[in-house]
Amino acid sequence: MPPHAEEEKKSKVLVFGAGNFGSCLADHLSDSSHEVFVWSRSENIVKGLNQFHKNPEFLQDHVFPEGLKAVGPEFPSAELVRQMDVLLFAIPTEGVRELLGQLKPRLDETRLPLLIFVNKGIEIGTKALTLDIIADVCGPKVAREAAFISGPSFAKEIIKRQPTSVSVASLSDEAAQKASVLFHQPWFRCYTGDDPIGVELAGALKNVYAIAAGMSDGLGFENNTRAMLITRGLAEMTRIGTAYGASPLTFLSLAGVGDLFLTCSSSTSRNYTVGFRLGKGEKLDHIIETLGSVAEGVTTTKGLKELIDDLGVKAPIACGVYEVLYEGKDVAERSRYLMSLPPIRELDLPLETGKPAQRLMDKLGLDVRAAEAS
Repeated sequence: MPPHAEEEKKSKVLVFGAGNFGSCLADHLSDSSHEVFVWSRSENIVKGLNQFHKNPEFLQDHVFPEGLKAVGPEFPSAELVRQMDVLLFAIPTEGVRELLGQLKPRLDETRLPLLIFVNKGIEIGTKALTLDIIADVCGPKVAREAAFISGPSFAKEIIKRQPTSVSVASLSDEAAQKASVLFHQPWFRCYTGDDPIGVELAGALKNVYAIAAGMSDGLGFENNTRAMLITRGLAEMTRIGTAYGASPLTFLSLAGVGDLFLTCSSSTSRNYTVGFRLGKGEKLDHIIETLGSVAEGVTTTKGLKELIDDLGVKAPIACGVYEVLYEGKDVAERSRYLMSLPPIRELDLPLETGKPAQRLMDKLGLDVRAAEAS
């Protein structure tokens, strides 16, 4: 425990989601002397954690701290929610809107807890980031004070206390700092920032490029090709993010290139695994049925394609992944097509930037233009 840890207030934390990442973060926070509750829809998981200190469905070999309490499958009561200092959301992005709708009546508007989100994705249909969803459901004030954590952080390594660092971003410097202090330990280092839009986009987009990297390996290509995909994937992510209104520097952070490199280069990545099996000739439906956990890149690809079309930016790798997943195109044929495209300038940024981010900031009651002018 770091020297300052005993001086910090210990928090009551409720984690929504007991999958790989939610479970490992609940374990980390409980082991950091916080009072932690984890909610799951699975009665089997709740029973396993409370009676045997093991999650029977995720991280099955790990023994969780005795102080960690599981609740569910019923949704947490208002009484429990209002005791919490922190609410941590570790569920797929597609479920965030519904969950926040259930949560909102249980919140005490006069004493709001710190809300931290670790999901990575773009909502299908609306193309909304989580920040946008929070504003829609809970209002601008809650969204402005929410924090987002992203970075190269595999759950199986966090529970082994292997050194890990992440990005923590919020429109509120105070919220980012609180989230950073909450998680910070000698094995878990946090770096704060003020670009949650960039951190969200980076965390969502890298999953799509991890699928591409897996496809490449599945086709039998090796290191040159993977390095090319990671580098050109980063260029596409930066181009898309800048057109949206994020800072291009965010894509050089732990949440950007750090998470991209990890997810594209590890066979334990769920999104990489989907791509690898597609490259080997398996059908997507079979892969999803047998994967055993969520690969958010599959659903994110659909939302990303709509976003690319709206922004009018060039992202041939992401579009190629979309064509394989949703149009039935052959992986090898798409690879040949991408390599046959005409030569282009290596580095460029879109000339028209920031309209989606400006619309979101307007919704939150913030004027980015005035801030930039000052």
